[in-house]
Amino acid sequence: MPNRKKNPPPNDARLKPKPVSVSRSEMAEVVLPALTNPLGKLLGGHVMHLVDIAAAMAASRHSNSYVVTASVDYIDFRNPINVGEFVILKSQVNRVFHTSMEVGVKVFSENALTGERKHTTTAYVTFVAIDAISKQPRTVAPLVLKTPEEKRRWREAGARRKARLALRYKKSREKN
Repeated sequence: MPNRKKNPPPNDARLKPKPVSVSRSEMAEVVLPALTNPLGKLLGGHVMHLVDIAAAMAASRHSNSYVVTASVDYIDFRNPINVGEFVILKSQVNRVFHTSMEVGVKVFSENALTGERKHTTTAYVTFVAIDAISKQPRTVAPLVLKTPEEKRRWREAGARRKARLALRYKKSREKN
């Protein structure tokens, strides 16, 4: 049999590290009345939907693959977003593990008339990269940290993961 060169497996350990900046994503939309509650505030469920989309964009950009949401660790609603305002979401990969990535998302409201911006929501979402052919989890390129802020976010993501996994294992022991 001839010796044929095979394509590297999807979990190739030779993935080139990427800077956080590769994953940075931003999206925006105007808040319309159909998306608000009777008080004229953007529905929290819609904010969560937008957070998931913005986070998936960052995870996909970093991994160059399809991604699926594995968990939402934390979502904090600080200020409401009013009808007629812009909702702006900024996301980036905070840390890469093996096949998963934690993405941080910050949400802002912006008054269309004054330009005033308020930080409204913070969320941390974990995604798993999925191979397009096998549909199985695939290894993700390591993250290159350049700034003190990126290093801080990386450390904090590790602590959140440790707490998340401890809770998961505690719950699985309680079931058995």
